[in-house]
Amino acid sequence: MEHGAKRFLVLLAEHPEMELVGGFSETPGRGWHHRLGNLWGRRGLFALPVLLQEGFGWLRRFLHSPVDVVRFERRLKRAMRKVQTVPDIHAPEVLAQVRLLAPDIGAIYGAPVLKPDLFEIPRLGTLGIHHGRVPDYRGKKTTFWEIFNGERVAGVTIQRVNKGIDTGEIVRRGEVEIRNRGYSAVQRDVEALGLSLFEEAILDLYHGRATFTLQGPRPAGTRLYQQPGPMDLLRLWFRTFSRRLGLKQR
Repeated sequence: MEHGAKRFLVLLAEHPEMELVGGFSETPGRGWHHRLGNLWGRRGLFALPVLLQEGFGWLRRFLHSPVDVVRFERRLKRAMRKVQTVPDIHAPEVLAQVRLLAPDIGAIYGAPVLKPDLFEIPRLGTLGIHHGRVPDYRGKKTTFWEIFNGERVAGVTIQRVNKGIDTGEIVRRGEVEIRNRGYSAVQRDVEALGLSLFEEAILDLYHGRATFTLQGPRPAGTRLYQQPGPMDLLRLWFRTFSRRLGLKQR
């Protein structure tokens, strides 16, 4: 589970105005070996740099504040008691369990594409977070592509899930400046803003004060983004390195 998803789970479990009735994660199991197997199946060799980035991120947080990291891991362990790992999130037995939980709102973070059989179960619908500005940036790893394409800002969108890919009605959205920063730094800010917006969107929907904005069609010349390849990663790294070197030389 990615760090952002962990933080979101703890938020739901501890929020005074919310009750986490249950959660489901589509994975064979828990632990690093399952995480590696899941990433390897989806991304191949790209799984290794992803795991390295997660490991360095954990180390950076630990060195900055080991006490906070230990406390967070304890809080996460308590929250995970409500989460089940399942091989297929759309399996009939999983759908039956979700119906028994009778949730008011569904909330997804980093989930696979959901089908109506699942996202229509919650009484008030299902909300999802997308790290990207819509409709310009739909698909996967759009924060990376916003930086890669030289955008001024990276976006976050909270939307009501529908049958399309990142085409749902917008409930909340925001932006962070990219400036001359690398992917990890921008992603941290996007993640933090996203958690705040997601919390606000859930409360707005529950209390009946949410507003929904329809998305327009995807602008001409844009595409449904996919996972970046090794050469894309190298190009972005080289650009970032060269730009920083140039700044230091001034």
